[in-house]
Amino acid sequence: MPVVKKAKHQKGDYLVDYESKLFEDVKAEPGEKALVTFHTVAFEGSIGLVNLLQATRLIRKGFETSVLLYGPGVTLGIQRGFPTLGDEAFPGHLNFNNQLGKIMSEGGKVYACRFALQALYGSGEPALMEGIQPISPLDVLDLVLLHRKANAFILDTWTL
Repeated sequence: MPVVKKAKHQKGDYLVDYESKLFEDVKAEPGEKALVTFHTVAFEGSIGLVNLLQATRLIRKGFETSVLLYGPGVTLGIQRGFPTLGDEAFPGHLNFNNQLGKIMSEGGKVYACRFALQALYGSGEPALMEGIQPISPLDVLDLVLLHRKANAFILDTWTL
């Protein structure tokens, strides 16, 4: 068997060229909008957090950004903590709450479907993080259509 003569990686080493960017840094034109939708369960995969990070990037690129939590996506906006609300039981436990808070603090809007909140997950509006706007299930499609009419960038996320 051949002997490997390469030094082991050390803390602080780079494994990839993270500074090289292939595409131009696209910024929003004045008035451009973006909508990021979530139909995914909190903690059931990485897409919820990844697209919350994408929503944050869209805000920082100048897009008027909205986040729509519907179906199981409403679970991203429910207040969390253990043993009390706001306490992080383990690293990453509050990642959805923290990222949604950052989105709202940077000017993004977050909406949550009332039907999913109550009928599917047995929660009321007080369970939502402060700043999340509960909406009628009839508003879910209209919110998407309004963004479509505005030629907004729409990032839809579905997981099963």
